[in-house]
Amino acid sequence: MNRIDKCSIFRTVTSFDKAETRYFVIEEKMVRRLDQCRLLAGIILIVTVGTSPHARADVGVEVCPEGTEQFTEYRLYFGRNLGNVEVVSDAAWSAFLSDEITPRFGDGLTVVDAAGQWRDEAGVIVREKSKLVVVLTGTEDSGLQRTDEIVRAYKEAFAQEAVLRTISSVCASF
Repeated sequence: MNRIDKCSIFRTVTSFDKAETRYFVIEEKMVRRLDQCRLLAGIILIVTVGTSPHARADVGVEVCPEGTEQFTEYRLYFGRNLGNVEVVSDAAWSAFLSDEITPRFGDGLTVVDAAGQWRDEAGVIVREKSKLVVVLTGTEDSGLQRTDEIVRAYKEAFAQEAVLRTISSVCASF
C-alpha cells in the first residue's frame, strides 16, 4: 500500500510538472507571437500614417480633394486690451481694419469676435476680447510680408506685446 501511494504521488507530481512545463512553453510562444503582432501593427501604422498626405504638416497638403484648391491660410489673433483695460474700441478696430488690413487683403477676409486668454509673467490668467482675422491666399502668393506689416502696425498703434499668427496649408472651394 505504501508503494502504491508513493507511485501515485510521483505520477501526480510528474503530471503536474509536465503540465506546468507545457503551460510555460505555450505562454512563451504566445508572448513571442504577441510581440510579433505588435511589431507588425506598428510598422503598418507608420507606413499608413507616414505616407498619408494629410499627416505631413511639415510640407502641407500635397493633394486636395476633387473640387477644391490648395491655399495658404493666415490666422491673426488680435488682443484688444492693454493690461486689464480695453484700449482697442470697436471704432478703433474698424479704423485699423479699414486702414491696415483691407488694403493688404482686399480680395477677401473674415473677421471673428473672439475671447482670448493667456498667462502673464506673474502667472495670472488674463482674459480679453479679441479679433480673429482669417485670410486665404494662393500658394504662389506669400502673404507673409503683408501679415508681418499688419502685425507690426497693430503692435505700434495699440502698444501690444504680441499678435498670434498661424499659417496653414488648406484645401478650399468657393
